[in-house]
Amino acid sequence: MRIGVRCDAGARTGVGHLVRCVGLAEELTSRGVAVHFLSDLGGLDWAAQQLLSRGLPWHSAPYDPAGLVAAADRLELDAVVVDSYELPPAHAAAVRASGRTVLAIVDGDLRGMPADVYVDQNLDADLAAPELPADAIRLAGLDYALLRQAIRRLRPPSPPVPRAAEAPRVVAFFGGTDAYRAAPVVARLLIRTGIDCTATVVAANPGLRAELLALEPGAGQRLDIIEPTDDLPKLLADADVVISASGTSTWELLCLGLPAALVRVVDNQIIGYARTTARGLAAGLGHLPALREPKDAAAAVDVLRRLLVSPPARAALAAKAWAAVDGQGCSRVADALLKNE
Repeated sequence: MRIGVRCDAGARTGVGHLVRCVGLAEELTSRGVAVHFLSDLGGLDWAAQQLLSRGLPWHSAPYDPAGLVAAADRLELDAVVVDSYELPPAHAAAVRASGRTVLAIVDGDLRGMPADVYVDQNLDADLAAPELPADAIRLAGLDYALLRQAIRRLRPPSPPVPRAAEAPRVVAFFGGTDAYRAAPVVARLLIRTGIDCTATVVAANPGLRAELLALEPGAGQRLDIIEPTDDLPKLLADADVVISASGTSTWELLCLGLPAALVRVVDNQIIGYARTTARGLAAGLGHLPALREPKDAAAAVDVLRRLLVSPPARAALAAKAWAAVDGQGCSRVADALLKNE
């Protein structure tokens, strides 16, 4: 079996599509399947390293349907995984017309993308029933969350019991690019809580790092500013509180049973943010633009302060989060894809 993955990453599009496809690729290669990525990685060294470090071949992204089919022919692919908000449906249609299976990873809207298997890993996606092409199947809900092995290996066997820490450990990260510059906004919120804490904040680029280093934490507070790192899963597993965007990384945090506070960064996160916070699986800080204004951010500061000072509040989030995602999504999706062949 040889399977291609058509997904991209970039400074504005982020790395979420790539990360979840890497999780699926790890599962497939563990079963002896050869996986080739057909991707534009936007010049992001960190993104390229995710493929190179795993021995996953990476080829330039074809930019038209004929080019994608030609690449599939050249690489002798049996199936293609498509994960993109921007790729025209004609690309997937051409692959299917060539006699190959297409698996489309979507977030709600199918965008007219023709496929044999659809994966929508979002919370409550199983409650929707969009019209599918004839004979297509849809795998929907958190049972199909696509998580990297680095996360799955760190999942505790039972809900973690938050420690009563005098200075809680906080990790704040916003994807591989932090395109909307959320890290400094959140760091200011932490400082405003006035609560002793040690916060590791990921700065995705030198500009963000400089802005974070210019902040002045209060007495008893410490900000450690780091670059994007492959050690992030371990940092997360040791954290008392995690702050992140309400994107694909949310399901990783739930799988680890972490008390998380989410920020809604872009509009396509509205539904996921609302459902996750309404279920009590994570705390909500609000919409990023509002958090830039001190007066509008007061409620978010209160949410963070409560998480920092209350182990019971953290324990309640951890228990619900851990129970929501079991980490077996990649295995279930791989089963369906290979069965469809």
